Amino acid sequence: MGIRQKLLSFLFSQLILVLMVSNHSNAMGLKLGYYHKTCPNAESIISKTTYRFISRAPTLAAPLLRMHFHDCFVRGCDGSVLLNSTKTNISEKDANPNQSLRGYHVIDAVKSAVEEACPGVVSCADILALVARDSVSMIHGPYWKVPLGRRDGRVSILNEVFAQLPAPFANITQLKQMFAAKGLNTKDLAVLSGGHTIGTSHCLGFTNRLYNFSGKGDTDPSMDPNYIVKLKQKCKPKDTTTLVEMDPGSFKTFDDAYYTLVAKRRGLFQSDSALLVDPETKAYVILQASTHGSTFAKDFAESMVKMGQVGVLTGNQGEIRKHCALVN
Repeated sequence: MGIRQKLLSFLFSQLILVLMVSNHSNAMGLKLGYYHKTCPNAESIISKTTYRFISRAPTLAAPLLRMHFHDCFVRGCDGSVLLNSTKTNISEKDANPNQSLRGYHVIDAVKSAVEEACPGVVSCADILALVARDSVSMIHGPYWKVPLGRRDGRVSILNEVFAQLPAPFANITQLKQMFAAKGLNTKDLAVLSGGHTIGTSHCLGFTNRLYNFSGKGDTDPSMDPNYIVKLKQKCKPKDTTTLVEMDPGSFKTFDDAYYTLVAKRRGLFQSDSALLVDPETKAYVILQASTHGSTFAKDFAESMVKMGQVGVLTGNQGEIRKHCALVN
């Protein structure tokens, strides 16, 4: 390794350290029962309003969970993914990876119910964290306590999404680096990938694995060939509209089936298959697949609390938005 590479490597590790420290110091400003005095019914209003939607359309749980994940990975959990583009700025919401997010109407309905009870008190970032938790819990997933006190960011930039959000095409090295930059470790990566137990994806997210993996019209050798045959029946090469279940058979239920699929080389994305490349993530996949997810619910709850504290704004930073799609 040359001096230049060593220096770059050192600087990268220092940057990760700085990010982790700043993530951690702000996260200390979050606490359970944060709105106990200022808006005592906030959490129950949020839960009831969320239930109104999830009970009618349980498939909304997956995009709402993803929305929280996409928010936290870009600029931290500050509600920046909720902001609309303006004449002078294209926001995160309009970036390609966020085009498939749904459920903004749920966040808006929750926000207006909370605003009616306690105007200008509860942030959109906190609402998003609670709605993600409640949605997962309502489809038989784990429940976790969410420390609150996040404030809303005023900045949302399209290009930051591509630099910071892990792509479905990412390899294990890229995934580990992107998680580490957010203060999340290799176990968190294996655990949070399990969120793919619910939801669907457009063919576009994985057709390269079926038709042209290395640019020679081939398939991805890390994917079960029988699964490739099945997926080709659903997705033709240029199909951008068809939706495919990420966890066929139980994509509406939060369970451990994802790990069984990945262990059988039937993960839909390259980022799913990548978990079998690293010894630590592979061991986690095999453990959950062979024990019917013995620790998955507990692990998922813990990793979600950690992720929900990434890069948060607290105290006097940011603002409490009146409308989640617009800065004040």
